[in-house]
Amino acid sequence: LKNASFQLNAGESVGIIGRNGAGKSTLLKILSGVTLPTSGEATIDGTFSSLLEIGTGFHPDLSGKDNIYLNSSILGVSRKEVSAALQNIIVFSGVEKFIDQPLRTYSSGMKLRLAFAIIAHLKTDIIALDEVLAVGDSMFQVKCMERIFSFRKQGRTVLFVSHNLSAIRKLCERTMVLINGEIAFDGPSDEAIQFYHNSNQTETNIAD
Repeated sequence: LKNASFQLNAGESVGIIGRNGAGKSTLLKILSGVTLPTSGEATIDGTFSSLLEIGTGFHPDLSGKDNIYLNSSILGVSRKEVSAALQNIIVFSGVEKFIDQPLRTYSSGMKLRLAFAIIAHLKTDIIALDEVLAVGDSMFQVKCMERIFSFRKQGRTVLFVSHNLSAIRKLCERTMVLINGEIAFDGPSDEAIQFYHNSNQTETNIAD
């Protein structure tokens, strides 16, 4: 990332798009505190939760249920609050039959379901999501989309990284385009997607 300066307002849904290696996931890791910036700083005003790479905040030898508590504690949520939402989290995830099995026996899609279900039931002000629609069946992707829409209605701030430009257009009013670690465009999603297409076309022509 280079000079990637921006501000988010409360209640905004902001997409982040770019080619592989552009810095999208790195940006979310810095905001989440998983990675420390070599320079500059990220300031968060409010409670923050994130769904990054599948498996982040999980332990493979613990059961799905125990991982709900583990992951939630890492996000700063009390055991009492998790216990109150536990059954809803399990049902939403769709992995009830396997909830007492070790996480290492889960498929990547099952891990994603569980991780998103945890995020979906925590009452944080800001939610960062990295490629939550890339894994899993179409029915669960619809559930994800519906829940992200509900985040917006609740006035929560959403940061959404995805290669699914159709989902970006539907879920985000504003989108940032990252190119080689820099914010090349920051504005309305339709314009951002057009800019992204044009930049890809330009790079293809140069390569040719």
